[in-house]
Amino acid sequence: MPLSIDRRRALALLGSFVAAPRLGRAAEAWPIRSVKYVNGFPAGGATDTLSRLICQKMSELSGQSFVVENRAGAGGVLGADAIAKAPPDGYTVGLGGIASNVLAIGSYAKLPYHPREDFTFICGMWQLPNILTAKKDLFSADLKQLLAAFKKEPGKYTYASAGFGTTLHLSGEMMNSMAGVQVRHVPYRGGAPALNDLLGGNVDLLFDNLPGSLPSVRSGAIRAVAVTAKTRLADLPDVPAMAELLPGYELTSWAGLVGPANMPADLVAQINALTVKALNDPWLQKRYADLGASTWPTTPQEMSAYRDSEEARLLPIMKAAGIKPEGG
Repeated sequence: MPLSIDRRRALALLGSFVAAPRLGRAAEAWPIRSVKYVNGFPAGGATDTLSRLICQKMSELSGQSFVVENRAGAGGVLGADAIAKAPPDGYTVGLGGIASNVLAIGSYAKLPYHPREDFTFICGMWQLPNILTAKKDLFSADLKQLLAAFKKEPGKYTYASAGFGTTLHLSGEMMNSMAGVQVRHVPYRGGAPALNDLLGGNVDLLFDNLPGSLPSVRSGAIRAVAVTAKTRLADLPDVPAMAELLPGYELTSWAGLVGPANMPADLVAQINALTVKALNDPWLQKRYADLGASTWPTTPQEMSAYRDSEEARLLPIMKAAGIKPEGG
């Protein structure tokens, strides 16, 4: 006997419910609670300021809190390790980038994580040059005069950085190697304490991320010597690029949002979309620009590929600059 129209509709509806699980469940909404953002550098430095700004914007856009947790030490390694060992549920993410995911390979003989395989690369966040500054009472802030003095008296002068294996450390060792000078490295647990010691006159020079030192430069508390970008910066037209005296010198810091490995693709897509939306917001773009940084939205694939290219470019430079892995 032929099926009635109503019975056919009922069976079709039942069949759709049975078949639905085979198609896979829709992605769960994210975030539905607070998100922990781990920063491997201390409060008060450039990475902390930039991190808190984007977390503020992502909180506004999502309606959920993005809470910055500072786990400073070993040039970002301790914080990166905390991210790598977190559950891949999207509720622990944080700062990844050139220090913890590239330079750490050439800085430490053994890492508690694999810089590529133990992370999900979600989105780029920012790029920014570094700056070399001098204490206010140093005899000169002229790069040419300083390099001549460094060469005349090797080992006499010191430069501070945010820690061993950071872009700031590499900036100094590239200067030493390319200029044929010996300026002693004094590593700190982040840019803020290093800047404090420069302000106090305890070190002669400081390589720092631009946002960390820019307010002190503008106030006259310290003196700008050079930037590590390929050319001079529009905001600091009177400050030379290192490349003007050391051809080929260029180093730009970059950071992205990462999570632990094996995060579901649909979850990564949601986090990427929120991060890109925050980075495209005019308020955040202006705040970053005021600090000398530029927003850097990417796809997950673009960020991962960029990390790979930076490893291939920078590890030979680290070796040539004489940076040897610790702990070997």
